[in-house]
Amino acid sequence: MTQLEQAKKGVITNEMKQVALKEGMEPQYIRSSIADGTVIITKNKNHKIEPLAIGKGLATKINANIGSSQDKVNLKDELEKLHAAVNAGADAVMDLSTGGKIDEIRKAIIQESPVPIGTVPIYQAALEAVRKGKSLVELEADEIFEIIEKHAEDDVDFITVHCGITQRSLERVKIEGRLMGIVSRGGALTAEWMNFNKKENPLFEQYDRLLTIAKKYDMTLSLGDGLRPGCLNDATDRGQIEELVTLGELAQKAVSEDVQVMIEGPGHMPLNQIEANILLQKRLCHGAPFYVLGPLVTDIAPGYDHITSAIGGAIAGAAGADFLCYVTGMNRYGCP
Repeated sequence: MTQLEQAKKGVITNEMKQVALKEGMEPQYIRSSIADGTVIITKNKNHKIEPLAIGKGLATKINANIGSSQDKVNLKDELEKLHAAVNAGADAVMDLSTGGKIDEIRKAIIQESPVPIGTVPIYQAALEAVRKGKSLVELEADEIFEIIEKHAEDDVDFITVHCGITQRSLERVKIEGRLMGIVSRGGALTAEWMNFNKKENPLFEQYDRLLTIAKKYDMTLSLGDGLRPGCLNDATDRGQIEELVTLGELAQKAVSEDVQVMIEGPGHMPLNQIEANILLQKRLCHGAPFYVLGPLVTDIAPGYDHITSAIGGAIAGAAGADFLCYVTGMNRYGCP
């Protein structure tokens, strides 16, 4: 059974006891919060690590992103990044590799990591398509789900999946217009697949299939904000909010099916909109843990995102964000 399934049955698991002790909370609080979807424990049932709790009333957690690129592939470098991030206090690490032998890199990182590992399977799906001599848009939905299951089998603890990008939300973006368009790499890949095939997003259309995979491994779904703003001008627009409404509905469904879930959030955003966005997410997503990618509070400091995101992250954390993204050794759009 998943942690969520046991929590609903009133069972306090060893993992719940461990995180309760670490957080200085009562085990019963952890259990009841997991049961109502406001706290998650990010731990694939087969991954031998200490469990990590994220959510309401707990300490704000930090994630660090690492990963190879097509320009530079060096497993030793990635493992050094992993250890540097953990030694600096990162609570979790995402492997966003897009170059080299991705399976080997991911497995090595998982093997050496003492903290939960997250991934974005659509990145590997795109690379595998190229290796097969075709484009991502030519992949069948089954091929995308095969990659997702592979990550789960490899003991990945949480995955970013852009389920909230729908034909309706893309139409919202098109009607309102944007200065920067879609800046999320995973979001852009998903939208490209949809536009080329004239079909609905398979991760949205076959969401039950995704839930089945996640439940089998007790792998947390991080519902990605593929339509997050890429500049201050686009913050809190119709596309972003349309997607957020959908993510809230999908989060509810996940919890009802005993799958743990968190919500990803923007992005570039003015200082005076951060708190409002946190409140909006918590309301629309029924208190699901909020994983904030930044936010970056200015568009004019490329190369200094560690500073601008630290400012936005501090404000977001104070306003109730549960999980903050920090980019290590990647470009400004390294977040999923």
